[in-house]
Parts: sequence; C-alpha cells; structure tokens
Amino acid sequence: MLSDIASRLKLSDRVLELGCGTGGTAIRLAAQVSHWAATDFSSEMIAIARAKPAGKNVVFQVADATNAFDGGPFDVICAFNVLHLVDDQPSTLDKVFANLKPGGLLISKTWCFADLKLKFRILFAVLRTVGMFPAVTPLTVSQLRQAIIDTGFQIVEERVFGISWQNPYIVAQKPNMGH
Repeated sequence: MLSDIASRLKLSDRVLELGCGTGGTAIRLAAQVSHWAATDFSSEMIAIARAKPAGKNVVFQVADATNAFDGGPFDVICAFNVLHLVDDQPSTLDKVFANLKPGGLLISKTWCFADLKLKFRILFAVLRTVGMFPAVTPLTVSQLRQAIIDTGFQIVEERVFGISWQNPYIVAQKPNMGH
C-alpha cells in the first residue's frame, strides 16, 4: 500500500493526513513531498510520533478530522482507518473535498464494519459497551463508495491489500472543475 501511495505523490505536493496515529506513514512517505501535515485527535499518539526521527517537512499536530484543515488547500489528503470513526462522515468528506486543490487526491483505507460477519459485529458491539472498542459508523463497502461519489469525487482506483475486503483502499480525485 505504501508503495502505491508513494507512486501517486509528487515532490511539490502538500499532504494532509487525518488520523496519523504514531506517524509511521508520514515518516515513511514525507521525503517524497514538499510538506506533510500529520494530524490525530490523540495527544498521546502525536507525542509518540513527535518522539520519532522525521524529516523537517513533517509536522505532527493534535486535531480531529473536523478541524485539521489549516494550511489548505492540499494536493493530497490521506485518511487511513479513520472515516469509520468520524461522527459525521458526510460533513467530513465535504471538508476533505473543499480542502483539496482541483485534481487533488483523497487516499483512504476504511473499515466497513457492516460487511463483517455477524459474530464480529456482535463482538465489537460488546467490546464497545465496556469501553474496549470505539464507536464506529457501520458502513458497507458500497455505502462508502457511494458516499465518496456523492461528495463529488471520482474514484480512480479501489483495491484490497491483504485479505480483508471489508477494508478497501480507495483513491478518489477531485475533478478539475467544481463539484
């Protein structure tokens, strides 16, 4: 997956990553762009990321997916394993779209929990009630795909890395003209 992302980046790109966790993706790929803003809602995750050696063009910031867009518009916005965690996915996708330059890319990998087997959905619901699993938006792959299209994006590629088809990797492009 990282090599596919890298193949889509240009040295002139300004990238925003939503939900960067401990910064592994940003640290691995930032040398291939001019600026990488890596954000996460967890100050603990950002502290871990900041403690790692990273290029001078990487900035780690505490921000959730609703307020991470300072410094936009961006050439690329990455959202890995985060779109199922936001409270208002349509609004978040609208903000992503609005903060991408025309022709810009949304690169996402999103768990589609509604497509998991019933036993796993029940397990996650039980774990959520005892505080061991986050609240998620239970989307199907087709609902995720439609939400991205409804926002105005054109899907460029959809793939699965690994065996979990319920966690699709989607590359979508903002058209060069309007919505």
